[in-house]
Amino acid sequence: MDYMAQALSLARLALGHVSPNPAVGAVIVRDGKVVGQGYTQPPGSAHAEIVAIKEAGDLARGATLFVTLEPCCHYGRTPPCTGAIIAAGITEVRAAMIDPNPVVAGQGQAELEKAGVRVFIGEHGEEAREIAEAYGKYITTKTPFVTAKFAVSLDGKIATRTGDSKWISGDESRRYVHYLRYTSDAIMVGVNTVLTDDPQLTVRCCSRGGLIHEQPLRIIVDSEGRTPTAAKVFHVPGNVLMAVGVKTSPARRRAYREAGAEVLVVPTRRGQVDLPSLMQALGERQITSILAEGGSRLLGSLFDHGLVDKVIGFIAPVIIGGRLARTPVAGKGVEKVIDSIKLERVRTRTCNGDVMISGYVGKETCLPASLKSLAK
Repeated sequence: MDYMAQALSLARLALGHVSPNPAVGAVIVRDGKVVGQGYTQPPGSAHAEIVAIKEAGDLARGATLFVTLEPCCHYGRTPPCTGAIIAAGITEVRAAMIDPNPVVAGQGQAELEKAGVRVFIGEHGEEAREIAEAYGKYITTKTPFVTAKFAVSLDGKIATRTGDSKWISGDESRRYVHYLRYTSDAIMVGVNTVLTDDPQLTVRCCSRGGLIHEQPLRIIVDSEGRTPTAAKVFHVPGNVLMAVGVKTSPARRRAYREAGAEVLVVPTRRGQVDLPSLMQALGERQITSILAEGGSRLLGSLFDHGLVDKVIGFIAPVIIGGRLARTPVAGKGVEKVIDSIKLERVRTRTCNGDVMISGYVGKETCLPASLKSLAK
């Protein structure tokens, strides 16, 4: 049996629920039998290893621990997991990857080995790094991991010339988008998306497994405070954060607060919310992952500022046409194809007729053009 794969499945259950902690899964095996398992609980509660050790009890002695991330060795909200592993009598630890947190980063492994525990690193490492990708960026930069998501027709349109966009992608693709929301700390859209589509921006196809935070945070980027308080985002379960510009009137700010939203006043640049400043502020709130769902101006600005880490695009087998029909990414863009943003580690899959393409933005290609020469 692939015990590390089982641990990875457990880790995925914690995605979107445990920030700023990493989503981790753990399985304890003794004599070929699983005697304990668990995944990270909400902040301040037990880490995956502790949940598994408590379930195993005395059977943990002499057992092997399979865990998706190197066990922590420092005091945070909870004591270090390395001490609990040693005390439980576990004799072997197999971790999928080293913890990118600078206060751990191999020190957990060293502490276990010093106590006589055999440690092996790297099993299913690629899958583990994908699960931990948002945590990895946040813990090293203190800013969120941003995924840009969009659905387009075969000719690259997100709506018709009249603005109609329901529905370009199919049912299976839309269900997967709800999973993406489920595993994200926050969903971000621009004001024009709210004005045009009036979306709910909620998770409606996934169970939260009894964990806290029933819905991801909904972030509306609105430089001038044009979002109407009658919009659906204010009237469905979950929290809303209005990221408004400094010139948004006190009356509009007050109206958003009365509608139940938090108002974050962000510096502006050329009349628009300064997105790098917004990301810094969201990182200070310990938001580690953002699913940016549009519209085209917001996605374009995120790409122009080099803020996108991952792209997930759904291509539907339909033709919309129209010179005035919108495309998913606006903004300034690049002047030459050679300067285009290039994706790495690209994957494709079919979703009942649609094609989903995902990949990671290359770290040099995501830089604004003015900064690329400095990176060479």
